[in-house]
Amino acid sequence: MKKIINEDTSKAVDEMLSGMLAAYGRYYERIGNCNAYRYKNFRREKVTLVIGGGSGHEPLFGGFVGKGLADAVACGNVFASPNPDLIFETAKSVNQGKGILFLYGNYEGDNLNFDMAGELCEFENIQTATVRVWDDCTSAPKERETDRRGIAGNVFIIKTAGAACDEGLPLKEVVRIAEKARDNVRSAGLAVSSGSLPGNEKPTFELGEDEIEFGVGIHGEPGVERSKMQPAHALVEKMYEQLKKELQLTKKDEVAVLVNGLGATPLFELNIVYREE
Repeated sequence: MKKIINEDTSKAVDEMLSGMLAAYGRYYERIGNCNAYRYKNFRREKVTLVIGGGSGHEPLFGGFVGKGLADAVACGNVFASPNPDLIFETAKSVNQGKGILFLYGNYEGDNLNFDMAGELCEFENIQTATVRVWDDCTSAPKERETDRRGIAGNVFIIKTAGAACDEGLPLKEVVRIAEKARDNVRSAGLAVSSGSLPGNEKPTFELGEDEIEFGVGIHGEPGVERSKMQPAHALVEKMYEQLKKELQLTKKDEVAVLVNGLGATPLFELNIVYREE
C-alpha cells in the first residue's frame, strides 16, 4: 500500500507526533519521551480530561486537546490502544488533585488498558473516573448498547466533557454531563474503500470498485450490509432513517449534525452529503 512514510514503520507514530508537535509547539508539549502530549496552557485546579486511543484516526484523538477540550492525550500505535503505563504517565502529568476523567471509544483493548491505568492511579491516590463512548448504532443492537463501538461521537463527548471540566465542576458532575451527552449521541457509517496499516501490502478488507459496506468499523471490523454503490441522497437517507429510528426523532427535535470522513473522504464529497441532510 502506498504511504508517504519512512522505511522503519515501527517509528511512524513517533515521527507523526514529532511533526505535529513541531508544527504546533506553541500549544502542546510532549510528555517525557512518550507518545503523548498535553496542552501547555491547561487550566489549573480543575478536573482534568485525558483521552486516547489508536493512532491512524487523526484528528482523533490528538486533535481534540486544548482549551475547552482534553488536557492531554495518550496515543497508541496505529489502530491499537495506548498501553497502561503510557496512559498512567499522561494522567500524572496533568493531575491537579481534583480527579481525572478518562474518555475514549468503547474497544476491548482501550477498556482493558485504561482500567489498568486507573488502578495505577489509585496506587498514587489519584482519583479517576471513566466514560466510554458507544455511538455506533450499527455495531450492536439497542439491547446491547454497551457493546457498541465509539466512532465520530467521541467528538461531541470530548467537547462536552472538556467544557464541563473548564467550568470547574466536580468530577461526579463532569461524569454525569459526559454520560448524558454520550447517551444522546448516535452515529451510522459506511465505507467506500478500506483503510490499511503502515507496512502492510494489502488493505484491511476488500471492497469491489462498485461496492459499499454499511456499518463497517474504523479498523475494518465487518459491517452489516454490502451493496452496490448508490447516489449520495440514497446513502444519506438510509443512514438518517436508522438514526431517526434509534433516537426516536420527531420534527420538533433539535439536533447537532456531524458529517465525518474518518480522515479519508474529501470535503468535496462531505459537503454534498451535508447538503442532503
